[in-house]
This record gives sequence, structure tokens and C-alpha cells, in this order.
Amino acid sequence: MGFLAISRDEVEGQLDFICVTGDAYVDHPSFGIAIVSRVLESCGFSVGVIAQPTVDSHFTELGTPRYCFMVSGGNIDSMVANYTVSGKKRHIDDYSPGGRGGKRPDYAVNTYCKAIKRLFPDSAIVIGGLEASLRRFAHYDFWSDKVLPSILFSSGADLLIYGMAELTLIQLADRLGAGGTLSTITDLRGSCYITDTANTPMNAAQCDSFELVCANKKCFAKACAIQHNEQDEVRGKVIVQRHGDGCGAKMLVQNPPQRSLTESEMDKIYDLPFMRTYHPVYKSQGGVPAISEVEFSITWTRGCFGFCNFCSIALHQGRRIQTRSEKSIVKEAESFLGNVDFKGYIHDVGGPTANFSQPSCKKQIAHGMCKRKCLVPAPCKQLEVSHEKYLRILRRLRKTDGIKKVFVRSGIRYDYLKLDKNREFFDELVKHHVSGQLKVAPEHCKPNVLYCMGKPAMGVYDWFSEEFALRSKRAGKEQYLVPYLMSSHPGSTLSDAVDLALWLKKRRIRPEQVQDFYPTPGTISTAMYYTGLEPFTLEAVYVAKTEEKRTVQRRLLQYHKPENQALLAQLTKQGTQNNQNKGGGKNAVKKQKISSGKRRKK
Repeated sequence: MGFLAISRDEVEGQLDFICVTGDAYVDHPSFGIAIVSRVLESCGFSVGVIAQPTVDSHFTELGTPRYCFMVSGGNIDSMVANYTVSGKKRHIDDYSPGGRGGKRPDYAVNTYCKAIKRLFPDSAIVIGGLEASLRRFAHYDFWSDKVLPSILFSSGADLLIYGMAELTLIQLADRLGAGGTLSTITDLRGSCYITDTANTPMNAAQCDSFELVCANKKCFAKACAIQHNEQDEVRGKVIVQRHGDGCGAKMLVQNPPQRSLTESEMDKIYDLPFMRTYHPVYKSQGGVPAISEVEFSITWTRGCFGFCNFCSIALHQGRRIQTRSEKSIVKEAESFLGNVDFKGYIHDVGGPTANFSQPSCKKQIAHGMCKRKCLVPAPCKQLEVSHEKYLRILRRLRKTDGIKKVFVRSGIRYDYLKLDKNREFFDELVKHHVSGQLKVAPEHCKPNVLYCMGKPAMGVYDWFSEEFALRSKRAGKEQYLVPYLMSSHPGSTLSDAVDLALWLKKRRIRPEQVQDFYPTPGTISTAMYYTGLEPFTLEAVYVAKTEEKRTVQRRLLQYHKPENQALLAQLTKQGTQNNQNKGGGKNAVKKQKISSGKRRKK
């Protein structure tokens, strides 16, 4: 076995499927196109890969596929890959050769599909991956500051597959191989298609039309709530959304989500013959930097019932937890031992949330996920908490000859950890699996902002911080928490940002990097940003939209930097004047002085 075909001289006859991606070709299960291509190959089909095409000859290199082109923008949305939140062009792209930007076009899925339709007008196109998945309904596009139609309409593709999609891919490929066509395959779970309004499925949940959500922000917010509420493989309904008026109107139809993979099915996916590195063609170009963090990492879980509002996982992977077996994970770890670059350190064993290892409760198996969140604003009484399976896997890996250290670097939900009365996992995490620093994500300190984020109360973080320090000391280790923080999230006022800065100063935390909220398609937080409404309650939410307001909030969190001192002095003076004039307002800038902590010279 080797890499799949990327050039004409590697192809014998006509390929069944051709995969087009916005990333460089890395045959590793952390890259979506690698899983898609290997799954299709495992079904007995011939597959080729076109990575980061920029000219017509790149698209025509492998000829015409027998069944269809499979198009993905890559592991991340192409606009996020190409632009910072302030709109500046990125010059670095870790998913491109040498880490150089400029190889991925804006709106990559649309760009690739239009080129394919022009060059291969009779060929069918299936789109998928994160960019397509999160743009499957009418969505707010931050970069153009507009509501755009479903990507199925703008790209001209024939079918959209959303989510992780292995089962949907297998079912689709089998149907095509048996003589089916994309125009007749309309019942696949985990897929979206376009139909005439007369053929709209019965008993579907209906979002307001594209035209209406463009014109009315309340309609947009309500549509967002419907899309998230029905994102469940057990109780989720078909969702429809009309695009267009009059006789030319069409209906976007989303079938319910595909069922989750069983443990054995997930094991089979990760046991496919991945080369686990980038294609040799990139070696002279400096390789592909994105491989460095994942080459010796192990994905053991998918899905997340944490359901943070700014995260895309709920709408993409779903909230139900899927895991691999201990045997599968150990087998993957042992495969590292034959790699000359492996030094005995496994960088991560995790997933979206590393310590979620089972369904949140038994009820969801038969009845689906509740519409309420499992952990916030307070943990559900039905929540079942255990770290036994994860702990057993980590212990087994630690005992494996040739493995010196196993780190946990993907997300840990400390509010879930607190609910586990058995503290063995906490003790062993601190003692064996932290590389000096553990990254966690409190995101903010104010209750109103945390509510808008879907994050737990700050008191839980304070508990975790104290317990982490205590257990680190007990283990004889000098270790620190690195809190992820977010500025300008919907709900965060200037006053809230000042409070967060004061919270940081009190704890002597000086962030070198701060994440400014990035409104990406499909998330609940992005709907708040665009509409100024909480989608499920339709309550008004403050939004810092201008670049000036967002910059101020971001700079407040880096209060210690000399270049921010003038701004902080100005805010302090302004806040004092506001308090004197208004008798102190609820949202007034706090009177306490924020400074870098340096003494003035007398």
C-alpha cells in the first residue's frame, strides 16, 4: 500500500472517485480527506486526490471520475484559514506546504465546484467537510457581512454530506456502484439535497426562507434554534428551507443526522492503511507543518455534549460520544514504535473533549439528546459521570514498552471532572499526563457572558485551579494552568471586559495571546453576533461589533503590555468621570485601576 494517486501516470483506467481538497495531501486520519479517500478505497473503489488546485490543469490531471468528484475546503473553513478576525490576510497556513499561505482560495468549496462544473459539465459533485457542513443552511457570512444561501445553491453541487460521514459515504458509494445516481438518492441520513417545492417531504421542521432570514433577524435566530434542536440522530426531523420566490423557488432538504459509529466501526476506520504523513512531493517544500502535532497523537473520541455556543462540533460531529476500543488505541500507539522520528512521547490521546468517554445519560440512547444542555447552567440530574474507560486506556499506554510519556493536550471539561467523586483520574492526570502546562478554557469570568457562551460558572474553574495546584504540589511537580480566554463574545460589554482584566490581574495571569471571538458559520454565538438575539429565548444580547470596540476588549485582557497602558489610563479616567456624573452605573467602567503592576519612580 502507498499514497493514493495524485498524477495521471499513477492511474490505470478511469478512477471511480476523485477527491478535491483545500489542504495539502496528508494521509493521516486527522485530515478529513484522508478518511474520505481511504473509506471509499476500503469499499473497493479506485480513488485519486487533487490537493489545492489553482489552475485548470490541476483539476484535469486525473481525468473524469466514473461516479463523482468529492470536494472539501479542507480541515478548517477556508476564510478562517485565509483571514484573521480583524480581516487581515494570513501569510501562514499550517495545512499548506512549508506553512505558506495563498494556496487555498477564498470560499474554496464554491471555487472548486465552479471550476469542476466548467471543466466537467457532465460530472456529479458531492461536497462535505467543515466548510460545507456548517454552511448547509442559509448562514451569516462574517467576511462579507451578509446572509448567504445554502452552499448547495452557491456551489452548484449535487449533494452535500454533513458531519463525519463515514457511514453516509459507504451507503452512497454502494448505491452509486449499484447503478444509482445522485439525483435519485434523496433518503441518505447525514445528507442535504435540493428539490422542487412540490416535492417537499411531509412533517418536516421548516426554517423561514432564505429571503426571510435575510430580511428579518428574528427569523434568522429562530431558524438557528431549529437547526440545532433537530441535530439529533434519534429524534431529529427532516429540516427544510425554501430558497427563492415564485415559480423558481427550490427547497433545501436536510435529512436527519447519520447514526453514530459503533466502537468496532470506529476501530475499523482508524485501522485503514493510512501512511500517517504528508505526500513525499512536499518534502522539498518544507513538508506540511500541521502534521507535527498529530503525527504521534491518537484520536479516541468524537462528539461533545459540552455544547459550547461558539463551537461548531455540535452541528458537525454531534453531541453523542463515540469512542474506540482500548485494543485499537494500543495498536495505533504500538505502530509508532517503528517510526524513526518517534521519541517515545505520545502528544495526545483525546478528541473534542478528552475526558468524555460515554453517553451523557442512558436516556439519550433510546430518546435522543435533550434540547437542554447537559452541563450548564447546572449539571443535569440524569448526567452519568465516569473516567474509568479513559483512565484504563492511559494506564495501559503508560505500561507499553517504548512509550516514555503520554500527554493529554486536547480539551478537559473540568466541570465534568468535578462531578466525578472518584478522584483517581484527576490525580493521575496531574501526575503523569501534563507537560508542565495544562490548557483549559474558562473563556470569561462574568456570569452573563458565560451564559451566552454556554460555559460553566467561574466558581468551578476556581475550584479546579486550586485542586490542580494542590495535586501538583503533592506530586512534587511545578505545573501551571494556561486559561484560554475570549474577548468580544456576544454578551460581553466593556464593563465585563474590565472585570475580566481585573480577574486576571488578581490572579497574576498575563496572557500573551487572546482569542477575539470569530463569528464562523453555523454556530449559536454567530447567530447572536449577527442578530443581537439569543436564538432560543429571543432575548436581546449586547454585541461589540465595531473593530474599535473589539480591539479595546482584546487589549484590556493584555493589561500588562506597555503598549496598552495609555488605553487603560484613558478608560480608568473615563470610568471615574462616568461614576461621578451618573452616581456609578451598573455598566460603568470599574473605578479600580488596572496597571502592569510596576511601581512608579518617585
